[in-house]
Amino acid sequence: MRLRLSDFAGEWTLAREIAQPGTGLARFEGRVCFTPDGTGLAYHETGTLTLPGAAPMRAERAYLWREEGAEIVVLFSDGRPFHRFDPAMPAAHHWCDPDDYRVRYDFAAWPDWRAEWRVTGPRKDYVMRSRYRRG
Repeated sequence: MRLRLSDFAGEWTLAREIAQPGTGLARFEGRVCFTPDGTGLAYHETGTLTLPGAAPMRAERAYLWREEGAEIVVLFSDGRPFHRFDPAMPAAHHWCDPDDYRVRYDFAAWPDWRAEWRVTGPRKDYVMRSRYRRG
């Protein structure tokens, strides 16, 4: 199966774990909506973030997803480039000086899918694993 941008449209549940050495495990539980915006899809996630030793808090983020040929292009909500990937070879990176962001998507159990970010650098060091489920 060849995934296209339109395959992501709609509502998803999202469960995320963020592991940072020495600080414990943070968790995010929420929803993601991919909404057509005339040029592609607008990604908007909302939910509850729980950091170790802290009260749960509301959190959200937004991106723009676009299709260019076989690739999906992910932009920050203000249109700046973030990363791009081919769903058939779903790995990408983003350099945010001085930190390195690397993602690997897993679509093997579609429509359930996963994303794993490994972020390293002098300011950041964590692994973020997200699981998306339709509905």
